Amino acid sequence: MRRPPGRPVRRGRPKPPGRTLLVVHARELLTVGGSPEPRRREAASDLGIVEDGAVYAEGDRIVEVGPTKDVVRRHPRAHRTVDASGKVVMPGFVDAHTHTIFAGSREHEVEWKAQGLSYSEIASRGGGILETVQATRRATEEDLVRSGADRLRTMLGQGTTTVEVKSGYGLRTADELKILRAAKRAGARAETDVVRTFLGAHAIPPEFAARRGDYVTLLAQESLEAIASERAATFCDAFVEHGYFDAEEARTVFRKAATLGLGIKLHADELTDGGGAALAAEMHATSADHLLHASGAGIEAMARSGVVAVLLPGTSLASRMPFADGRRLIAAGVPVALGTDFNPNCWCESMQLVIALACHHNGLLPSQAIVAATINAAHAIGLADRVGSLEVGKQADLLVLDIPSYRHLGYRLGGNAVAAVVKRGRVMPPLRPAGLPHTR
Repeated sequence: MRRPPGRPVRRGRPKPPGRTLLVVHARELLTVGGSPEPRRREAASDLGIVEDGAVYAEGDRIVEVGPTKDVVRRHPRAHRTVDASGKVVMPGFVDAHTHTIFAGSREHEVEWKAQGLSYSEIASRGGGILETVQATRRATEEDLVRSGADRLRTMLGQGTTTVEVKSGYGLRTADELKILRAAKRAGARAETDVVRTFLGAHAIPPEFAARRGDYVTLLAQESLEAIASERAATFCDAFVEHGYFDAEEARTVFRKAATLGLGIKLHADELTDGGGAALAAEMHATSADHLLHASGAGIEAMARSGVVAVLLPGTSLASRMPFADGRRLIAAGVPVALGTDFNPNCWCESMQLVIALACHHNGLLPSQAIVAATINAAHAIGLADRVGSLEVGKQADLLVLDIPSYRHLGYRLGGNAVAAVVKRGRVMPPLRPAGLPHTR
């Protein structure tokens, strides 16, 4: 087809990138890149450090990572340039285990803990999970979105760019869906990526106290089918513990979840050795979490099956319980991840604190704790192809930390080292106080 005379021929030109970002002169650039598999054994401490490092991003994707002189030579200009001289640049934290969406609070339990009451004793007094269930059932979805978004913004301001969020404080199909919908909306409002997990098997609700089998049937039929129909969750979890759900009850729920395409997670061996680690391996779970009392055989089974262990030192601190043996898990070849377990019993929104606790109490090296809080945590929630490391093609989620060395993350107990948070290639505004907590 001929063009009309006099009209210029338009040559195909590459479309100029939209928003571009250049972060330069990082004293330590922690890429945490390399293997597509979860990090085990020696690889569990490999941070992929580049001295005087730089990252160049176009839109929400990383285009180049390397020494500043090389990156700047190929990409001399950007819409936004961040000078990270003297600072650490690393992937955004991935929080692999939270219960962020709930109503109410349980600050009175601190006094009970100080008096020596255990987790189970607090529950028997009417506290614990079921107290929060009652408050959450009364809350509207908008209440939960508002409080959840405030919490996620606080997490983002402290460097957490991706968060797993569980339900489990509804224990009725409609209320569990309410929580999962609120989690999605809260993530969008807070500009944080959220992975949702259905945890209907968190506790037996009061109305089913005398017929727990009926509740397990409800979970495996009505609840899971509704969750799958709405695509309201990626994973299904269960609290496998004496007084909550036994292994056979969990199997019933997990088998149905697997047929519906949901991944499997477990609260395992937190209060006792209930065989949770072995069950996680049997069910080919993505992760098993807590693991304070996991048996040697269970740990070996997890290593063979590639189950990620998610350690939650904040919970051990808040509940006055032992700390899981992270060194033992790594030596056995189990990939180790970290999470805050943010919930009314463990009000911890800081992965920086969790990293420090993991170094002081779980036996992790600072490098291992950082791997556990980034790429291995991403594996634990099924997003390692998108987040958790600074590699070409991945989402541009990164942190600029005002510390001279990554080792300070394991060294400093409390505080916030974040100088800048980059989420999907955009430098986020500084953290603003969320105001008083929602305690409706």
